[in-house]
Amino acid sequence: MPDPAHPSSAQPSAEPPAPAHPASHYRVDVPLRWSDMDAYGHVNNVQFLRLLEDARVVAIREWFLGRPSMLDEGIVVSRHAIEYRAPLTFRPAPVEVEMWVSHVHGAGFDLGYVVRDPADVGDAVYAVAETGLVLYDFSTARPRRLSPDVRTELARHSGEPVSFRWAGR
Repeated sequence: MPDPAHPSSAQPSAEPPAPAHPASHYRVDVPLRWSDMDAYGHVNNVQFLRLLEDARVVAIREWFLGRPSMLDEGIVVSRHAIEYRAPLTFRPAPVEVEMWVSHVHGAGFDLGYVVRDPADVGDAVYAVAETGLVLYDFSTARPRRLSPDVRTELARHSGEPVSFRWAGR
């Protein structure tokens, strides 16, 4: 079955398609809130950023467990890109946010995401997204370089670029 978050996997090839949940991808369930809905009865586009943030904070804390994390030392969002795939309405069940490191550069990295139903709820994909993050020193008001330790940990969670339909990837 093709992975809706990676449309290119639907095309036949000599290689088997990539698994829907590669081992390097981190998954966390994020609860929906009644207040996430807008006047149209679906989770508002702005609330998707909150879902991504909630999942990202949990992941970064777990990835850097036992040592100061970049959340403690300073990190800022440099950009967001979201492609909505299906309307998401409020329900008691959480959504699953799957994430991975899609790119690493000198002072930061990008996280890719898929917002989907947990396996015990269904198979809908609601959005794919990417967030650019930059390590930041607030005392000097400047970005700071990734340390070798941080690069090593991020590499454990690396994966493919996000498959945005509009970007042709």
